[in-house]
Amino acid sequence: MTGLPVAAPVTSPKRAGGRRVRPSRIGFLLVTIGLPMVIYIGLVIWPFIQAIYYSLTDWGGFTSTMNFIGLDNYTYIFGDDIFRKTIRNNIILAIVVPFLTVVLSFLLATMVTVGGSSTGAVRGLKGSNIYRVVSFFPYTIPAIVIGVIWAQIYDPSKGMLNGVLTHLPFGWGNNFESFAWLGEVKSAMPASVFVIIWGFVGFYMVLFVAAIKSIPAELYDAARIDGAGRLRSMWSVTLPMVRETVQTAYVYLGVVALDAFVYMAALNPTGGPSNSTYTISQDLYKTAFTEGHFGRASAMGVVLAVLTLAFAGIVFGVNRLIAGREQ
Repeated sequence: MTGLPVAAPVTSPKRAGGRRVRPSRIGFLLVTIGLPMVIYIGLVIWPFIQAIYYSLTDWGGFTSTMNFIGLDNYTYIFGDDIFRKTIRNNIILAIVVPFLTVVLSFLLATMVTVGGSSTGAVRGLKGSNIYRVVSFFPYTIPAIVIGVIWAQIYDPSKGMLNGVLTHLPFGWGNNFESFAWLGEVKSAMPASVFVIIWGFVGFYMVLFVAAIKSIPAELYDAARIDGAGRLRSMWSVTLPMVRETVQTAYVYLGVVALDAFVYMAALNPTGGPSNSTYTISQDLYKTAFTEGHFGRASAMGVVLAVLTLAFAGIVFGVNRLIAGREQ
């Protein structure tokens, strides 16, 4: 009697530790982790490495030849008074813009979500939906258009701002006749910062509204029972619950502020009076495309990237420190 052939057992690939890895699982990992990692390395890491290498050369940008010159580009830009001033301006932007934008956005979001009556259901101020639409509107406008609009508003001779302020009583309006908001050292940077904040407050208010609405209403009810007012509830309930959203917003705003190329190019294409609003990105663009020093411009880009990474690291570190203290 002949027995039926017995099929050999199907073997599956193994990995260290004896656990079997199914082919479908390998494909899933390749698609979800491997492919994005390859794309990330090709489009983010590799160009950054290339920029570091170019910063160590005298590359002119439009030739295939380049000579390795070491740290000469870094020595040059850090010895340049204008570049040091751009670093100072970028640091001012990175400190002021995220802080004021986040504070204003958070206050507005709190008012339109939980800033209403202290009795009954938790709700925002009356007509809060109108506030959301109106405040979000500036974010729908392209940054270059915002810059052009506000450059016209700040116009010293026919701008709307001076047209309104010249009507102030007690002779105060005389101070604003032909006042150059973007042409004075003391007002150029604050006026530019205001424009950037104006363009972002509405978006981040909506972001914080979504985060605040995810907080259980029972927490506010418990705070009320304990006698907490609106300000105390905002500080002890709302802010801790949306800290991660605040951190994300702060980092993103810092990145925008450290760049700020579009806003500054529209408001002050030449860098403002005495380079008071000149940024690294403006100096980088001029060095590369006007002067033809792409190697030097790459060094500026590397410095800007390091500043951005340092800013993000500080924000994450401070947030972790605060969270650790509360725990």
